[in-house]
Amino acid sequence: MNAKETIQNGKAILGIEFGSTRIKAVLIDSENKPIAQGSHEWENKLVNGLWTYSIEAIWEGLQDCYSDLRNNVKKEYDTEIENLAAIGISAMMHGYMAFNDKEEILTPFRTWRNTNTGEAAAELSKLFNFNIPLRWSISHLYQCILDNEEHVNTIKYLTTLAGYIHWQITGEKVLGIGDASGMLPIDSKTMNYDQKMVNKFNQLIASKGYQWTLLDILPKVLLAGEDAGRLTEEGAKKLDVSGHLKSGAPVCPPEGDAGTGMVATNAVKQRTGNVSAGTSSFSMIVLEKKLSKPYQMIDMVTTPDGSPVAMVHCNNCTSDLNAWVNIFKEYQKLLGVPVDMNEVFGKLYNHALEGDADCGGLIAYNYFSGEPVTGLEEGRPLFVRSANDKFNLANFMRANLYASVGVLKIGNDILFKEENVNVDRITGHGGLFKTKGVGQRILAAALNSPISVMETAGEGGAWGIALLASYLVNNNQKDSLANFLDKNVFAGNTGVEIAPTPEDVEGFNKYIENYKTGLGIEAAAVKYKKES
Repeated sequence: MNAKETIQNGKAILGIEFGSTRIKAVLIDSENKPIAQGSHEWENKLVNGLWTYSIEAIWEGLQDCYSDLRNNVKKEYDTEIENLAAIGISAMMHGYMAFNDKEEILTPFRTWRNTNTGEAAAELSKLFNFNIPLRWSISHLYQCILDNEEHVNTIKYLTTLAGYIHWQITGEKVLGIGDASGMLPIDSKTMNYDQKMVNKFNQLIASKGYQWTLLDILPKVLLAGEDAGRLTEEGAKKLDVSGHLKSGAPVCPPEGDAGTGMVATNAVKQRTGNVSAGTSSFSMIVLEKKLSKPYQMIDMVTTPDGSPVAMVHCNNCTSDLNAWVNIFKEYQKLLGVPVDMNEVFGKLYNHALEGDADCGGLIAYNYFSGEPVTGLEEGRPLFVRSANDKFNLANFMRANLYASVGVLKIGNDILFKEENVNVDRITGHGGLFKTKGVGQRILAAALNSPISVMETAGEGGAWGIALLASYLVNNNQKDSLANFLDKNVFAGNTGVEIAPTPEDVEGFNKYIENYKTGLGIEAAAVKYKKES
């Protein structure tokens, strides 16, 4: 079948992912290749000191994204989407969405970006003897308890953004194991929430007398390929306000953006890894064995099929870099020069490679928000230099590129240098890698490891969740997820690899030592430069 026939015959598969700045929809064919896409731009808002997206913005964004996909299909193939073979929903992980028995949200959605949960995360990490990050759902829940927030007693259901959308379009309160592992730690033997931790948490809050215990309010955990329900008539109307889309399509377990990133880069096998670098960044290394001890900088999550993964998550990546590039765009406009943003990024990024390997002593802190890995609850974007540093455009851009993966390096140094973790392949994907070869070379220097980038990396998480939906309905041979991806999607393609040079590695190491020494400057900026 060609693409038009695939859509008309209801054989296309839809993947939708809610990213931090864009909601993206991808339609794939029976060979798992993208045939149409749609998107919607959005931004989180700081409301009463907490980062959030409103429920209205969530649904308006989803519907506009799907409408954009419909328009793309009509333009390219002159047809309508009426039936789908399968659907997958993914979103930024973690955070806090609590609902009462009327399905009303009890407090505005608290995203992964919030760092107000320090007290809760520290106490739970000690209780569980397991690193519980600030952004995890259990941290948010317990912080609400510590803060005596009135809504807690009326919680009927607690989920993530992906879990919320899935629930609303299928009626099923479930979550893929990868996303669930960012709510509460997973027991790799039972492939479910760790029961010992569940018991400890229930004991911890017993004196509060709430009308629920933990498992009462958490989603059911599902593995990739397991039945997670079907699109209801009400769900179809919520997705497609034009009314063309019919109900009945199977929907795969909803997953987080970390899981879809692993799938989209074929990094679900042990000894593989991937780095997603966009608004935030994170690395995922699939482990052969458990780490020797908990680390505050490293989160233990799972692949969508349940393998243990060491995750280094950084709240900040390209936002400050993009802000600086926009300054150059404004200057170009001021001169009356036509602006092509791809050219602006390309010129500046490539010029950065002409700078000194250590950035000439310049340091950039890209902290739009707090950064748990470096112990900062708030952030202030900051550029630092002394009078004797080599201040030129190449070094300036290189310092900002280094900053985009600097925190990532700090976390991964623990894995590679202290835990001696072995990795056969690390694949990069996300906006940092759009300018060919530059972000790849910077990351290779940071991690002192070869980095691969695939042509499909730009498809991102929406494609990744579409592949998980395909795995649900097309895995006739009952293969493992890794084998399914190898056979049916990637067919041996490992992308284009760039290895680090000794000079780049040495320069980045020098930069990161300056960076760590200067963290007190960033802390002072947080203290004395108040948010406007």
